[in-house]
Amino acid sequence: MLYSVDLLSAFALFAFVSSITPGPNNTMLLASGVNFGFRRSIPHALGISVGFMVMVVAVGLGLGEVFKAVPMAYTVLRYLGGAYLLYLAWKIATSGPMSQESNSTSRPLGFWGAAAFQWVNPKAWVMAIGAITTYTPSQGYFVNVFVIALVFAIINLPSVCFWAGCGSALRNLLRNPRWLISFNVLMAVLLVISLYPLVFSHQ
Repeated sequence: MLYSVDLLSAFALFAFVSSITPGPNNTMLLASGVNFGFRRSIPHALGISVGFMVMVVAVGLGLGEVFKAVPMAYTVLRYLGGAYLLYLAWKIATSGPMSQESNSTSRPLGFWGAAAFQWVNPKAWVMAIGAITTYTPSQGYFVNVFVIALVFAIINLPSVCFWAGCGSALRNLLRNPRWLISFNVLMAVLLVISLYPLVFSHQ
């Protein structure tokens, strides 16, 4: 057995807590659930989980070593991610009311967009590197990398879907355009605030 029950249980708890707690992905899914509904947000949620699973495998197979050898690469990535998050915050803040949805070009983030976003999401990098460095046994290392990536994806998907579901549940309460605009601005502000510890820390 490559994983002990204790280690796997500890990792599952880490995966759940890191997946369910607020961050860029969950803030965006909450806003997507409100603006587009749960069903239209499913590709976004699937993109997060699959994209993150691929990232964990990539980090486990050596990408983390690249960042150790060239720290500037990670710094550049963090700031690129920060810039993209600011762009997404602006898009959320300026989303039109639901009543304009049928006449609007506004659409939820799709599968490929959400998957690609993980590569510029600072929280995702912290989660992936933490999973590899802390919870991957050296014995049978390469197999274990795929095990933790798969387990992480299985736990991550329902966790992020919870946020889209919460947004969808708020949908009827936010039919009033004024309340919806206020909600979207709040989500955009929270997305910007999430940048502080993830991008601007010097750790």
